[in-house]
Amino acid sequence: MNTIIALIFSFTCFCAFSQDKIIARQGQVSFFSYTSVENIEAANNQVLSIIDLSNGDIAVSMLMRAFVFKKALMEEHFNESYVESDLYPKLEFEGEIVDFEIDATTAQTKMVKGKMTLHGVTREVEVKAQIEPIENAYVLSGEFDVGVSEYEINVPPLLRPNIAKVINVMFRFEYEPYENQ
Repeated sequence: MNTIIALIFSFTCFCAFSQDKIIARQGQVSFFSYTSVENIEAANNQVLSIIDLSNGDIAVSMLMRAFVFKKALMEEHFNESYVESDLYPKLEFEGEIVDFEIDATTAQTKMVKGKMTLHGVTREVEVKAQIEPIENAYVLSGEFDVGVSEYEINVPPLLRPNIAKVINVMFRFEYEPYENQ
């Protein structure tokens, strides 16, 4: 009986530690919105992302309240009126890096496909990303556009001219080996 338990424990430990995972604990996501009245931009440096190198699976989790704006009033409107951070505190993404080449020694451009949940709405997304290997780790970066109406973010008619219909989002994640703690 003890031998069976030891074998199960060994197999479990082997599986848990044989999965090559890398993590970005302080990824950066920023966005920019051009309008004729005033440009709106914000940055979030507290984004968590994990990649499983064995299959290219990727996950991203971001607290919406962690976005920092130049003007406090913009930050308040963003959290209370638009993304409703109290009701929808996180943006989450789960997907895969298509045809990820783990052994590549130079930068590669790959498509990242998956499902992104924002403001309670989940949509399929496809984003082009640059992946650069650096000393046992990777940097993943890119940009994409998000349609405000696609995620049911309501903008009052009076303010519609002040908010772009499409927001440009930039991201950069610096991954390092993941160690279970």
